[in-house]
Amino acid sequence: MKLLRIGFGNAVIASRVKQIVKLKSAEGKRWKQEADQLCRLIDATAGRHTRSMLITDSGHIILSSMSPQQLEGKLKSLRLGG
Repeated sequence: MKLLRIGFGNAVIASRVKQIVKLKSAEGKRWKQEADQLCRLIDATAGRHTRSMLITDSGHIILSSMSPQQLEGKLKSLRLGG
């Protein structure tokens, strides 16, 4: 089981992450609102500015203060065995 570090001591199981989305997109804002209403929103920003959202296979949305590019790079290296 490989863990994707998403900042401030938080980690997610890499295989459960299905998509990484920029929060500022209209789609991202809508997903965040829906997840909050369904109690499926997890804030892992430690009070910092939210820059990205991780969509999991369980339908949970995890907020991160790391940029989508940083997270995608980390996820890619984990999936390639790095």
